[in-house]
Amino acid sequence: MTAVTEKELLSQIRLINTPNIGTISFYKLYKRFGSAAAALENLPTRFRAFPQEKAQKELQTARRKGIRIISFSDSLYPQALKEISDCPPLLYALGNEALLNHASSLAVVGSRNASVNGRKIASRLSYELTENNTLIVSGMARGIDSSAHKGAMYALNQQGPTIAVLGTGIDIPYPEENKELYKQIIHQGLVISEYPLGTLPQPQNFPRRNRIIAGLTKGTLVVEANLQSGSLITARLALEQNREVFAIPGSPIESRSTGTNQLIKDGAYLVENIEDILTHLELSSALPPRPKFSTQDSFLFENPLDKAQNNVNIPKDENTADDILSYLSKDGTYIDELIRATNLSADKLAALLIDLELSGEIERLPGNKIALTKK
Repeated sequence: MTAVTEKELLSQIRLINTPNIGTISFYKLYKRFGSAAAALENLPTRFRAFPQEKAQKELQTARRKGIRIISFSDSLYPQALKEISDCPPLLYALGNEALLNHASSLAVVGSRNASVNGRKIASRLSYELTENNTLIVSGMARGIDSSAHKGAMYALNQQGPTIAVLGTGIDIPYPEENKELYKQIIHQGLVISEYPLGTLPQPQNFPRRNRIIAGLTKGTLVVEANLQSGSLITARLALEQNREVFAIPGSPIESRSTGTNQLIKDGAYLVENIEDILTHLELSSALPPRPKFSTQDSFLFENPLDKAQNNVNIPKDENTADDILSYLSKDGTYIDELIRATNLSADKLAALLIDLELSGEIERLPGNKIALTKK
């Protein structure tokens, strides 16, 4: 394996962190001078190079925490990501670095404010794809992202791998509610980021990291998204990178389906099962399909390691009426699924549902289902 010298790695850390030098400028300078070290020596006087001592501290801190800083010129750097014009010069990696060059992979993205049904679909498809040797890549956001990671990790006897691409420094799990999920992904898969250690959540960083999610994979699956969703940015980037785009269709009266339905109108592949994905990615004959998950979907709303660790991520009875609404759709959700998703007691959930029903925000459907009111 070809490794970058420590001197050159420090120079790359300095160059990409120099004010007013972004990814494109980094590569132009690198190409012109042949190395980051030479580029720093020839920087125009208007640039103030990132200090050597700070770069050394960054590298030392990363090593102390078990974090690998992977240069674009290192053979470990994912080949698929090199295909995009503005691939990050450096990747911070924590976990199983070999996953960066996994043979087949798929991005799964969607709404943060996802319905129970959307989470269920994301988890189930991610589980089945992982069972068929397709690596799931997502952004560890709440909603669809989290469900995709959990479904993937429940596969392969609860040892399934997955990759999370962060919009923060790799040492800053975000959102905070996903700290346990973050630890679990490191244990079974890989967490990566292009941002320096300690980088806090900033709105502009999350759309930018989407190019990495799309670039690492053969295609992107959008499960739920409205027309303003950041998931549509990922889908657009996938198209620009010559990747496939897939979407789950939804009800025309459900706002979370407007984005996915529009993608299908625009030419995205409609997905009803994993065969729709594997066939278009030419992976259907890669290996014999494993049996599909067919028992209770308890893994949809818990971390696979929770049973062993006796952890409960959502304290009972802390959810509010607004939280309940975020899980619902106009198609309807079973009450027992709501109990599992919210971790509320049956009595507490019943009381909240009565309040929501009286306010006209929900309605009851046959089969013990609850749905958002069709307005």
